[in-house]
Amino acid sequence: MIVSRHSRFDSVAHFLRWVVFVAVALLVNFPILSTVLTSFKTNADINAYPPKWIFSPTLEHYRAVLASPNVNYSHYIMNSIVIATLGTIFAIVLTLPAAYAMVRQGVGRTWLLPIITNLRALPLIIFAIPFYFMYKQVGLLDTRIGLALISCIINIPIALVMFVGFVQDVPRELDDAAKIDGASMWKTLWHVVLPLSRPVMLAVFLLSFIYSWNEFLFGLILTTKNAVPVTVGATFFVTSRGIEWGPTAAAMTIGILPPLILGLFAYPYIGKSMLAGAVKG
Repeated sequence: MIVSRHSRFDSVAHFLRWVVFVAVALLVNFPILSTVLTSFKTNADINAYPPKWIFSPTLEHYRAVLASPNVNYSHYIMNSIVIATLGTIFAIVLTLPAAYAMVRQGVGRTWLLPIITNLRALPLIIFAIPFYFMYKQVGLLDTRIGLALISCIINIPIALVMFVGFVQDVPRELDDAAKIDGASMWKTLWHVVLPLSRPVMLAVFLLSFIYSWNEFLFGLILTTKNAVPVTVGATFFVTSRGIEWGPTAAAMTIGILPPLILGLFAYPYIGKSMLAGAVKG
């Protein structure tokens, strides 16, 4: 009898936990859910009052976004893919060797690492004007490579911290064994550390790609037509005639899909990578 009561209590508690979890998840993600639902509504349903939660879905806004003669949204999507990919690769190429040098050789670990990591805490707006004038002088305005370099700079702090934590966990005995075999520091990095870094490298790539994809400020300031990213392109449906709510919601929904999918995929890797080296650090 006692066992039966405990079993019922556990079942009720488990059910209540799920109810609370679903309620909190819906509350936190309500803006996203509202945007997604709006993208599938007709203009009449969007303007209905009180708001309609049950309606016949339509894809007319998605067709309007992807086939718009005034807004080349597919081009903006490709811009974001190229910019985020290049910026992420640049950050990895720079920070993995830097992390190895900091941990193994102690190069700049006491002063350079804190300076770089603290850059992430600064508001990006303070860099906007200097970058605009520099890019204007060297011809990088409205170019994919220009925004990719910005993405690289934005991602360097988090990538460096994650790689430093990873290198701290790599046994020094592996480096010593490589030195005995005659390997230089670069060969050790390439043949020993790099193969072991694939899990954390994947986490860095996914996290940096998401940050690069979501970047809006520099895309707004440094582009006009050729290199416009998807985050800025979604605002082009806000016109002088008014806000086209349906196409805007559809454009935003398309824009959040890649980081959303990558975020779900990256979750198991990012947590472990962020904690790497925490005990030793």
